Amino acid sequence: MRSTRRRTWALVAAAVAVAGLLAPVAVSAASRAAGEGASSAPPSPEPSGAECRTTVDGSRVVAHCHNPYPATDLVQLHTECARWWDVDADAEAVAVQPGRTVRLEDRCWKEVGRAWVSHRVS
Repeated sequence: MRSTRRRTWALVAAAVAVAGLLAPVAVSAASRAAGEGASSAPPSPEPSGAECRTTVDGSRVVAHCHNPYPATDLVQLHTECARWWDVDADAEAVAVQPGRTVRLEDRCWKEVGRAWVSHRVS
């Protein structure tokens, strides 16, 4: 009867020792598995960039850009003239500070083909 008790006690002690050794490994594997799902998605960027409204009136282009975000935005007005002989223009880049509005202007000799504003957040 003694040998059965010893074997049972040895078996229980071995099971407890194995469980004690495997518990940290299981916790580590579970935390890695949970972390992989969270880290696989790229972090969403903070919103930035000025909002610009461009109007064309005949041969003149005017753009008003307002920056509601905390990062400074560099805006540049690009004007493409409709006539082949009229020179297309890229205005100088202007820094729009947070909470500020700037006005950009340009013109063609005749009609404006299209106009747009480019952004570079700095």
